Amino acid sequence: MRVLVAEDQAKLAETVAAGLRREGMAVDVALDGQQALERALFTGYDVIVLDRDLPMLHGDEVCRHLVAERRESRILMLTASGTIEDRVDGLSLGADDYLAKPFAFAELVARIRALARRSRLPLPPLLVRGDLRLDPAHRVATRAGQRLVLAPKEFAVLQLLLEAQGTVVSAEQLLEKAWDEMADPFTTTVKATIHRLRAKLGDPPVIETVAQAGYRI
Repeated sequence: MRVLVAEDQAKLAETVAAGLRREGMAVDVALDGQQALERALFTGYDVIVLDRDLPMLHGDEVCRHLVAERRESRILMLTASGTIEDRVDGLSLGADDYLAKPFAFAELVARIRALARRSRLPLPPLLVRGDLRLDPAHRVATRAGQRLVLAPKEFAVLQLLLEAQGTVVSAEQLLEKAWDEMADPFTTTVKATIHRLRAKLGDPPVIETVAQAGYRI
């Protein structure tokens, strides 16, 4: 999934981003509210982790703008205050969830995953196509009962293809959802990842290339 972390404490922002990337997420970072709003309006994030007390543009204003624009991104608001009044204020602005600092990283991950599920059409807990099975919650993929050893990007691409349920997913869509803003759209990154994934999935081949359209399983 694609996540934006909007947090003005640079060290905390990078620590959270690094941890989320280890969980297989594509993560961008914004250090002020104006930057966060610009990125959120430009990119279709699944979840935005939004610190309430941002410089340049307050997190409340960022939230108001995104709700007014009817963005599909789910908003998880962070704050140093965990009072009931603050939670009510944050949710009344249109935030989908609220988490007080300091927080446990495992809880943050669980809340992000829960919000991402709410932003999509309902999917089964196990993604199955033939003898290929993928468990997103436990990050386990198998084929014919044999566990696949996949790099984070390979797992993310496989999950996106299985979630598409047989429809074509373009290289641009894979790049947007599985990589962050540092990825060069003109590279062969997606093609190379598909190549490695095919090799690990083995025979018979399950990933089909649809000419001038993308890939599907």
